Amino acid sequence: MQQRPLARTGRSVSAIGLGTWQLGADWGDVAEDDALAVLAASADAGVTLFDTADVYGDGRSEQIIGRFLASRPGHGITVATKMGRRMPQEPANYTPENFRAWTDRSRRNLGVDTLDLVQLHCPPSAVIDADATYDALDDLVASGATAAYGVSVETCAQALSAIARPGVSNVQIILNPFRLKPLDEVLPAAADAGVAVFARVPLASGLLSGKYSSATRFAENDHRMYNRNGEAFDKGETFSGVDFELGLQAVSELDRALPAGVSLPAATLAWIAGLPGVTSVIPGARNVAQAESNAAAGAVDVDLSTFDATIHDVYDRLLRPTIHPQW
Repeated sequence: MQQRPLARTGRSVSAIGLGTWQLGADWGDVAEDDALAVLAASADAGVTLFDTADVYGDGRSEQIIGRFLASRPGHGITVATKMGRRMPQEPANYTPENFRAWTDRSRRNLGVDTLDLVQLHCPPSAVIDADATYDALDDLVASGATAAYGVSVETCAQALSAIARPGVSNVQIILNPFRLKPLDEVLPAAADAGVAVFARVPLASGLLSGKYSSATRFAENDHRMYNRNGEAFDKGETFSGVDFELGLQAVSELDRALPAGVSLPAATLAWIAGLPGVTSVIPGARNVAQAESNAAAGAVDVDLSTFDATIHDVYDRLLRPTIHPQW
């Protein structure tokens, strides 16, 4: 597994990381033993970046990660957590006092004195643009509550605002064949600024796994069922904002462009990881097989030029008019 510098932190993280939203909630039920097995399989395959958040299962994801890492001294894994969604996402709630309370809770959940990396969890643009936000984050670093900080964003404009701040170590943004806008400005700006980029929702909530059809049904407590139109949070978080049926059509075309013997999810993860400016791709996994398959994508070494051309063609024909203007 290739390891890449995490901006100016002195740490390195794997080109393929692990997103752990699914180990907390909103993806149906994942038993704790299964969650621990996913973490173990990922670590054994060379994954050194676990991304989580204080609201995933109301802290369950952080707690499971903390228990797992406590059992592996010298693990070398960077845990990137997120904060800011425990209260309504209103600018007035993003105060130094709340930042401290949220990071203290994550430190307890993870069982650490200092967080490796804390990211604002898709806050309002006014928070990302405010000088006071970064003053408070700098104070958290100075106090030892966290070693570094970044920002997870919904839009490219938000990413560019965060990248311009000298203390920001990383931005986390949705990037996959259904969401190409970050290629225009975000990736070049991040590279120029020495800011790491974590590509989240890389498989479009599983749609780019190639395993779904019009007959696929999801559990009622799965956001892929209840948030398709943004009923609970930004609809871009579910299938990257793409209409499910249109997404299936796009997936079919992408699948036909694959090199022999390479699966759609493997090609997708390898393609994203190969984009200049991307530091790590953070797919989720609900079981060991998925975790091992995702990690193996970091070793895919085939010509993806035809796949790349098809990605851009499909995006321009089917998705650009509705997706590009929104995020």
